[in-house]
Amino acid sequence: MKRTILVMAILFSTIAFAQNKNEKASLEVDGVCMMCKERIEKACVKTKGVKSATWNVKTHELKLIFDARKTNLDSIRKSVAAVGHDTKKLKATDEAYNSLHPCCFYRNQEVRDDHKN
Repeated sequence: MKRTILVMAILFSTIAFAQNKNEKASLEVDGVCMMCKERIEKACVKTKGVKSATWNVKTHELKLIFDARKTNLDSIRKSVAAVGHDTKKLKATDEAYNSLHPCCFYRNQEVRDDHKN
């Protein structure tokens, strides 16, 4: 009886640890407005394994929850760069950046200043 209970306890604890697949992370992503927010979050959520993505317009912090068995931060950075937004480790191509709406040109100081008001 004790042996059965012990085996059951080990089995349940193994299953519980195996279920802990979600990771949390945050990245700094460049952008200036709500259109940027929507684009960044959508690019992340379309990445297989990303469960949640929330980008803060003021702080530029992207908070993520993702399944580490299906994706990683490098893949998420690539998805964000592909839609035209820079991260600390990966810069968007000029082609991707230039495809943004003109009000989203965050590399332009005048555009950044316009969005501060």
